[in-house]
Amino acid sequence: MRSLRYRLLASLAACLVAVGSASAQDTWHRGDDSLVYVARDTLADARKGITVEGGVSRYDKRMHYYRKGWASLIPTQHVLQFCGNMGLFSIGIGWEYGRHKQWETQLLMGFVPKYDSDYAKITMTLKQNFIPWSMYIDRGWSFEPLQCGLYFNTVFGHDFWVKQPVKYSGGYYPFSTRIRPNIFVGQRVTKMVPHSRRKYIKSLSFFYELSANEIGVMKFGYNGRAKFWDVFGLSLGLKAQLL
Repeated sequence: MRSLRYRLLASLAACLVAVGSASAQDTWHRGDDSLVYVARDTLADARKGITVEGGVSRYDKRMHYYRKGWASLIPTQHVLQFCGNMGLFSIGIGWEYGRHKQWETQLLMGFVPKYDSDYAKITMTLKQNFIPWSMYIDRGWSFEPLQCGLYFNTVFGHDFWVKQPVKYSGGYYPFSTRIRPNIFVGQRVTKMVPHSRRKYIKSLSFFYELSANEIGVMKFGYNGRAKFWDVFGLSLGLKAQLL
């Protein structure tokens, strides 16, 4: 009976050792973003097809692109913008992409003070930027002579609507008061943070924009003598590049 008990304990210990050994072997290899996990300590580069042990299976490639796809959702920018038909100030996140990182998509939340209305308001803006080229100056400074794009802004509150209420006659309000499309042009200056001093921010950009929405364009169309600031709005902003 005692020998049977010892045999059972020895078998259990052997199983635990085997499981521990397998767990140690089946680990995650972290490093360059192109490296993918392969069982049994096999390290693979899905882009170059180079492996230390064994080959790159379809599963390995699929898992690599799966993680890469989700990683692309990580914001690479923080943005702070003042005015610009999206509130007194707006703060948000953004992503850059394209071969030369010339495209940017940003999502911002803004604040409009009470002023003469009954209550303060919150806005949300979806913004698309295009920066065709960048000019390097010196000592980490660069200049983007043109940034342009469009954005859609919405205001939260029961006083704003997408479809004109029935109490107004047809065409009384030709545009939605909740969703406001804007186009803009501007410029920006960027300062790269030296590698030895980088902790959280890769670069910091200052920009300005001139924007116009359909209401301003309509004013100019109805009255060609409309003033410049009746059509365009000026905004200033800062963008912190993280990655």
